[in-house]
Amino acid sequence: MTKTNENMVRVDRREALKVAGASVLAIGFASTAHATPEDAVKYIGEKTGGAAATEGSAKVTIKLPEIAENGATVPITVVVDSPMTDADHVKHIHLVADGNPSPQIVSFNLTPGCGKAEVSTRIRLGKTQNVIAAAVMSDGSVHTNKQEVKVTIGGCGG
Repeated sequence: MTKTNENMVRVDRREALKVAGASVLAIGFASTAHATPEDAVKYIGEKTGGAAATEGSAKVTIKLPEIAENGATVPITVVVDSPMTDADHVKHIHLVADGNPSPQIVSFNLTPGCGKAEVSTRIRLGKTQNVIAAAVMSDGSVHTNKQEVKVTIGGCGG
């Protein structure tokens, strides 16, 4: 910076670009933090009203590739064993990733009219991590299951 008089400081274009670039870099480094398994459990607790979950439940099946060559579009299907009647049905399915910058992925709301408790989508995963599916039943019970997905970099492992 060059001083033009006692009270004014002149900033040239290069110096302004350096400051802007440093700011963008700082913001980029700040946003690379990842969720933890504890963050994922906390988020599921918030979405399910704190109900105790049956972990590793056979009621919840996750169809997800073991190795994802492209973490930007990972196909996932979640199936919950439920008769989907008025008295016994799945109300919500929540998907959570314990290694993304934010644990929440997506939530689906279901009704008995859906006929089948099955949802499919594509998700984005930033690194190798667990994907957790939580099914909230009409009686208030919660069933979860998880699967690890290895996200490779450029299809070469990593």
